[in-house]
Amino acid sequence: MGHRALVAYRRPDWLYDLQYSHWGGESLSFTDRITAEPPCANGAIERDVLTDSITRDRILTDYLDPCIHEALYLVTPAAEHAVDSFRVCWLEWGGGWDSGRGAAVAVEPADDRALRVWFRSTKTTLADVIEMGALSRRAAQAYLEARICDELDAAVYTYDDVPATDPDRTDASRSDR
Repeated sequence: MGHRALVAYRRPDWLYDLQYSHWGGESLSFTDRITAEPPCANGAIERDVLTDSITRDRILTDYLDPCIHEALYLVTPAAEHAVDSFRVCWLEWGGGWDSGRGAAVAVEPADDRALRVWFRSTKTTLADVIEMGALSRRAAQAYLEARICDELDAAVYTYDDVPATDPDRTDASRSDR
C-alpha cells in the first residue's frame, strides 16, 4: 500500500524538480528529515526525478492525484532546505475514484492529526447527509470545498491524469473521460 508523497525542490528560476516517496505521506516527518546532506531523506525519497522545470500549479493538476498521494512537500534549497508540508485531501466520495478533485492544505506536522480528524469527520458527516437525501453530492462537495478553503486556506484543484506533456493530450480527448 504505502503512504505516497511528492517532494518538489524549488529551483532558482522558481520552477520545481519533482520526486516521489512511497512512505513519505504517513506522518509528514520529511519536514524535519530533508536537509542538504542527504537531500533525499536517507533514501526515503527516490533519487529519480519524475519531472523537472514544472510550475507549482502543474504539480497539482498533472501529478498530485488526491486518490493516491497523501502529502506534498515543497523544499527550498536556497533557504537551508526549508520544507513546507501539505496534506492532500480527496474531495470526492466513494464511486468517484476516477474523479480527481483535491485540496492541498498547508500544515505543520504537530497539527497534522487534528487536520486529518477534522477533514475525515466533516466528510463523513456530509456523506451521511447525502445518504439521508438532504443534500446532493454536488451541493455537499461545494460545501466541503468552501469549508476547507475558508477554514484551512486550502488550494483546491482538479487533478488530470493525462499529463500536459502527453503529445496525445487535446481538449477532445479530455472530454471523452
